[in-house]
Amino acid sequence: MQLIFFAGAGWETWDVAGRPAIPDRMPVLADDDLLFEDDGSPRPVVAANRWLRELPSSGAPATQTWAVYARVLRDWLVFLGAHGIGLFDGRDRLKAALGAYAAYRAGGPAGARFAAVTWNRHMSVLSSFYRWAEAEGHAGAVPFSYAQAQARFAGSVGGASVNLARRRAPKRHVTIKYLEPGFADLFVRALAGLGPDGTAGAAYRGRELARNSAVARLALATGLRRQEFTFLLACELPPLPRPGPGDGGLPIPFGVPAGVTKGGKFRTTWVDYPALEAAHRYAGLDRAASVAGSAWSPPARWGAPLAVTEPDAAGGRVNGVRVRWASLRPGDRRRLVAPGGGTCLLAARGDGGPFTAWDSVFTAPALVCDGHAGEAGGRLLRAGRPARDRHRHRDRPGCGAGLVSGQVRLLSAAHYERDL
Repeated sequence: MQLIFFAGAGWETWDVAGRPAIPDRMPVLADDDLLFEDDGSPRPVVAANRWLRELPSSGAPATQTWAVYARVLRDWLVFLGAHGIGLFDGRDRLKAALGAYAAYRAGGPAGARFAAVTWNRHMSVLSSFYRWAEAEGHAGAVPFSYAQAQARFAGSVGGASVNLARRRAPKRHVTIKYLEPGFADLFVRALAGLGPDGTAGAAYRGRELARNSAVARLALATGLRRQEFTFLLACELPPLPRPGPGDGGLPIPFGVPAGVTKGGKFRTTWVDYPALEAAHRYAGLDRAASVAGSAWSPPARWGAPLAVTEPDAAGGRVNGVRVRWASLRPGDRRRLVAPGGGTCLLAARGDGGPFTAWDSVFTAPALVCDGHAGEAGGRLLRAGRPARDRHRHRDRPGCGAGLVSGQVRLLSAAHYERDL
């Protein structure tokens, strides 16, 4: 089973009447022989591709979601094919295949095993596909069995169906680990090339120290996801208010643009004055020096450059057309070229281009912190990859950014005490 991603560039040479009504980056599944029908009858993979093409109008507008759903369906198709079972076979054969698949993903080869959360996600995708296929007349049977349950919310009771193929998974709060402010400060200092006492450290002296520490501090203060702080534009920083007593003790609203959020939903989080001041200081000094007069241009594989003029906090002219920043996705944002040269992203490289390799930046300081923090703190700071799961209260002031691997959360002590 082959998985490719559609690209409409050059469709004029395809001997078709018009551009195919398929969005770019839409996944396409194909059998290994690259055929979609047998003796004039469409193969099941045709229905699978139709379901994928309908995802944007079925509540899944993100290209990452399309790719995830396609890979789930591909893995299921490959497993069925290896056992000689069709995608729309009879119920008994499909249920037998599902049982074998569950055993394979739970206790098969080490590289094929799924955690309970991953398995449940796959079952949710396959269940959605088979419900669609049954409604469209492609499937006469589904491999899943459902139980009826009662759901209670705000005093009301309603019925709900539960897929029996799902596994029991730990509740999210069980796997959350809290990192006290001392360790978070140690991490930010390490990113700035400083030791625990604030003096220049000898263990780590990375490049662009001001950028790394300012962006990490901003992420810690706001609780932004990695995609959100990676593709944040410099002009989207909230203006720095006039400091009041105690350097602005009240939290400052921080709007997270819909173009970079999960699900494309705008939300407002909060940031403290020192973190926002550090971000503005980096943007006005180190970043300004990097992008000024830069000849950087996005590589051809990203697409054509998007020249920005007349930028403001809400939007700007992109190739001469007024555009709101909130409408730009990460793939568009990294192609923006500022009026004076260089990227429009907040995090810039030394040559003025966009910086996105936060995995590599967070790893070395995390290992430095491992040496200073002791075994308990080291376990939390080891391997600096941003986590993807959100804490249920991360939009509160003082919530952390989840800058380390697994499901570790960097949260303030006050937030920790509120959750006890």
